[in-house]
Amino acid sequence: MNDLVAEIEKQLERIAPKNLNKVPHLRRENTIKSIHSSAAIEGNTLSIEQVTAVIDGKRVLGKDREIREIKNYFDAYELINEINPYNMNDMLKTHRTMMEALVDECGTFRTTGVGVFDKHGKPVHIAPPASTVPVNMKNLFNWLTHTTEHPLIVSSIFHYEFEYIHPFQDGNGRMGRFWQTTILTEWNPVFAFISAESIVRKRQIQYYAALRESDKQSDCNVFIIFMLESILEAVKEVV
Repeated sequence: MNDLVAEIEKQLERIAPKNLNKVPHLRRENTIKSIHSSAAIEGNTLSIEQVTAVIDGKRVLGKDREIREIKNYFDAYELINEINPYNMNDMLKTHRTMMEALVDECGTFRTTGVGVFDKHGKPVHIAPPASTVPVNMKNLFNWLTHTTEHPLIVSSIFHYEFEYIHPFQDGNGRMGRFWQTTILTEWNPVFAFISAESIVRKRQIQYYAALRESDKQSDCNVFIIFMLESILEAVKEVV
């Protein structure tokens, strides 16, 4: 982990002299890549060209729900500079934006049990009871606020623990990935120009395998290493 963190920081130092704010198209391209990739992980079938068209306000032939998912994603990304990643109420507000008109319990923690199932309907993760979600999330945000670990590791741990708790009726995958991005962007604004989600999408099988293995071991080190490797690859792609 320490070696990966050191290499990521080295790559960030390489990028630092570049004034990325002078190339706003790069941030927009990264946002589109991130939205398309994260949505695709959740089964959205729109192409990156269609995603771009939706964001541009153009008419797109596609499923209404998938188009709405993209619009909501973009609205959530538009909030990223206003969000305090250490504030649970901001997370609830973001979930409301991301899942508006897509799920009944929107912007509130789930009130029923949920699980993750494979394509054969076999459960791969059964989340803790709904009654435990508020205290689990309060504890997670309390840890996030007070930990002294490196932000790269902290954001990865938060991502894993969030997915383990699965606090919402739906939208947990996209929210977990998005919230890691908000934590990293708060730490280093360069992450607004980096799409770790696109790397996670390319390594989607390994992503879910890392989550399952961490569950199995009751230790999230496997997932942390996976995410650090993905972040490193994403950072290296920045010109």
